[in-house]
Amino acid sequence: MNNGFNGFTTETFKFLKDLKANNNRDWFIENRTRYELNVLEPSLQLIESMQNPLKKVSPFFLAIAKRSGGSLMRIYRDTRFSKEKTPYKTNIGIHFRHELGKDVHAPGFYLHIEDGDCFFGAGIWHPDNSSLRKMRDQIVEQDSRWMRLSRSIRLHGMFEFAGDSLKRPPRDFDASHPLIDDLKRKDFIIVAKIAKNELRQQKLPDQIVRLMKQTSGIVEFLCESLSLPF
Repeated sequence: MNNGFNGFTTETFKFLKDLKANNNRDWFIENRTRYELNVLEPSLQLIESMQNPLKKVSPFFLAIAKRSGGSLMRIYRDTRFSKEKTPYKTNIGIHFRHELGKDVHAPGFYLHIEDGDCFFGAGIWHPDNSSLRKMRDQIVEQDSRWMRLSRSIRLHGMFEFAGDSLKRPPRDFDASHPLIDDLKRKDFIIVAKIAKNELRQQKLPDQIVRLMKQTSGIVEFLCESLSLPF
């Protein structure tokens, strides 16, 4: 397989759109060659092309170009405990996670590619309660630094905080705290939309690295709260 990334193609998005309309095993088996050629191959090429550039952002985040168990998330949906019973995810998910993280809930950088919804993400999605407590404690202890980092992110204009939040203040935290909206977060995720035409470019790895560097201050802050090196 050619390791040089040449961009995702129109056929990539057509496959994902068709999969959304035909989300069943028979159709997927019939179209497996399309999946291999238009989704799997360029995804692995992108991940491999990110290995050296990622080290310049942080040596502790991984780009592992493997069909399973690496940076590319499985297309097969885990339906055991979900109300959504369709067998396949209709997006490409690539997660460059911290080397000490075991799964998608670890600190990391993320690329989401879906027909009609493509974005870059950075931070931590659905951390456990212990990790949430540590992150909230650090925001309180280093409130000026957190305010500076979050303000800088918003000034870029292209980023926004996303994810779930509590309706009420978390236990043991002052409801009148000036950063209460951040303390109520259950996810610490920053996202930026990416246009399809950017995903078709050979220079996409350069664009991803720029986004990583712009969000690295927040990710470093979150890693520190969990005693992880950055």
